[in-house]
Amino acid sequence: MTKDSRLALFRRPWDTHGDVGGYAAAAAPGAKGLKGIVAGGITGGIEICITYPTEYVKTQLQLDEKVGKYKGIADCAKQTVRERGVKGLYRGLSVLVYGSIPKSAVRFGAFEHFKRNMSDERGVLSPAGRLLCGLGAGISEAILVVTPMETVKVKFINDQRSANPKFRGFLHGVGEIVREQGLKGTYQGLTATIMKQGSNQAIRFYVMETLKGWYRGPGADPSKPVPKLVVGAFGAFAGAASVLGNTPLDVIKTRMQGLEASKYKNTFDCARQIWVHEGPRAFYKGTIPRMSRVCLDVAITFMIYDSFMEFFNKVWP
Repeated sequence: MTKDSRLALFRRPWDTHGDVGGYAAAAAPGAKGLKGIVAGGITGGIEICITYPTEYVKTQLQLDEKVGKYKGIADCAKQTVRERGVKGLYRGLSVLVYGSIPKSAVRFGAFEHFKRNMSDERGVLSPAGRLLCGLGAGISEAILVVTPMETVKVKFINDQRSANPKFRGFLHGVGEIVREQGLKGTYQGLTATIMKQGSNQAIRFYVMETLKGWYRGPGADPSKPVPKLVVGAFGAFAGAASVLGNTPLDVIKTRMQGLEASKYKNTFDCARQIWVHEGPRAFYKGTIPRMSRVCLDVAITFMIYDSFMEFFNKVWP
């Protein structure tokens, strides 16, 4: 038995000294996908509790049509607090908490699964692979979690705008939606959501993977940890890129999931009506509050996710 083989017998599974693959090399073939699901779920729950008020304001502004109630971000927040208190900015939070955990779990679990199958022998993704893995993660979360969650959330927020809100809570609201519209009522805007989430994650994961590769340098170990503050900065940049790239899809999705969605024949009719009646600028309603939320959201998400993945790689071989 050689010296190296004797040492290998006593090496802890998470010990990276002398291993080319670092933490990733210690993981069993399917372990990283499962770690991604668990780490993603925890990350989603923490992140949404921090950033929800900006999501609330963004949705309110997008639901505000041509003759609007709100003058801008600050006015929307001010009117909400004046009418319903600070708690008003958290209306619909329960819906996103219930949904954010599985959404983030599906997103990161799917990405890790696709990445494992598309990476080369060193664990490196090609530029096309980064886009495709992100796209696959976005489509997966759109179909399995995001569409029903976002539909209920938008209806909750939209319901608050009426003089006599009819939804008394999460379970009551979901029950009313299903009773009136069937399960189909929770899948309004599916096409727009797939387009939005697919492009969102394609952009974000592409930018993040590219920036991490740039930071590590050519030929570096792809599992080498990147400092968390750097990850946060990269995440904010990736979030900004995704906002600029797909806010029009986000506006269409929000309209398709609102209480007045029945006036649109389909996703493309919704886009046509917005263009005709409100003009092209309407496709970028809520861009600034969405930008503030998404940059913070993506920065926090990737920082938390990377931290949990590094922890799991140490204690979960």
